Amino acid sequence: MITSKFLLAALLVPLGATLAVAPAAASAAAPPAASVASASPDAVAFRSPEAALDRVAHPLRTTEPRGNVADLRPFGTMVGDSTVVGVGEATHSSHEFVTLKHRMLRYLVEEKGFRTFALEAAWSSGLRIDAYLTRGEGDLKQIMDEEFQGTYRWWNNAEYRDLLQWARSYNIQHPGDPVRFVGDDNGFAGPQLYDKVNTFAAASSPELAAQITELYQGLRPTISAETYVNDYFAKPLAERKAIAERAGRAVGLLKQHPGADPDAHAWAVQHASAIHQMTTLYAFDWDDPRNIPGAMLYRDRVMADNIAWWQQRTGSKIMISAHNSHTALKTYAPASHPRVQGEFLREQLGTGYLSVGLTFNQGTFNAFNHDGAPQRFTAAPAAPGTAEHTLDKVRHRDYVVDLRTAPTAARAWLAEPHTIKNIGATYPGIADAPQIRLTQTHDVLIHLHQVQAAHMLN
Repeated sequence: MITSKFLLAALLVPLGATLAVAPAAASAAAPPAASVASASPDAVAFRSPEAALDRVAHPLRTTEPRGNVADLRPFGTMVGDSTVVGVGEATHSSHEFVTLKHRMLRYLVEEKGFRTFALEAAWSSGLRIDAYLTRGEGDLKQIMDEEFQGTYRWWNNAEYRDLLQWARSYNIQHPGDPVRFVGDDNGFAGPQLYDKVNTFAAASSPELAAQITELYQGLRPTISAETYVNDYFAKPLAERKAIAERAGRAVGLLKQHPGADPDAHAWAVQHASAIHQMTTLYAFDWDDPRNIPGAMLYRDRVMADNIAWWQQRTGSKIMISAHNSHTALKTYAPASHPRVQGEFLREQLGTGYLSVGLTFNQGTFNAFNHDGAPQRFTAAPAAPGTAEHTLDKVRHRDYVVDLRTAPTAARAWLAEPHTIKNIGATYPGIADAPQIRLTQTHDVLIHLHQVQAAHMLN
């Protein structure tokens, strides 16, 4: 949601603003003959990681969302009994990453009983989209234009519109068992959150309503999301901290007034918590680089907590769409992101959480340049020594592979650190060459040979 140049440099890291193009320090070559001779039989049979991956990689028929999805059955086996599947992306704005997620969502809904799509977007945005999907409320174009602004603008594309239209059509045909939508991020708190909290408080007691109104005075957005956030960051740090403290007190007050309807109370507390989450994130001193890791740690923890709350409240199986650096089991950038959403979800859910990373060899994508302007960029074919250079040697153009059950020769390579593309909302990013041990970072990997930029709508 942030648009100022400084905040693009600081805050876009959590939105995946990192890039890796340099060769890895560790070699991807096959082990020397002496080590091969003493290795297990499958390591001898497959003298290169790509040959070993050939054995277990499952080809994808297409990355487009429509048509038969039988080729995703091996992926369904990998999902198993997982109740939350985090599907990443190596760029925030490439066509194939979104259309493939659409296809995966179709499969998970139709074959595995998943009923929620979660996006790296504001909690309040999720409420508006969920109302459209489940009840047909509002105009989808208007909702996307108003909610997907600032750094969230990358979601305002034809590919996500297609995904949401499919979900709406599905719900019309299955009104008693709908696909729902949740935004798990805390970059903005829209006016509907304040309205919902105030409505609950008014129904609870006049005293509570008056207290909540006072605590939220001047906070409810009446302008565009992008302008609101920019104006918010223009406030002095002391004022932002005071606002966060007020928002926290509102949560505390609501918890003390359960009212007559436990379900309505739980939702009101969560909506108030979303307001507090935004104000807390923006109460960090972004002018001091020493505070960035703490802010990013807070943000990823919040994203995990919101997913866990939604699942506990709705009982729904959830597919999460976010950057690889959020869905991962280990951080891509430990200096700026001590821990990430996927780590927290694995702690909370155990094997109930599945991390899926998406990589690509070459192609185009949209991102902000260093002036903060949207631009289309091109990623050259992966350089020797990088993870994608080896992954692209597997005989399938696009494929999915379970890293947990890969042959020994592949596991040895997957356990080594390799440079990997990690392009986010701005390009180039501030961590240009992360070294990733894939087996520690994701459970499942989907590799695409080529991608093209997503089709932006606004």
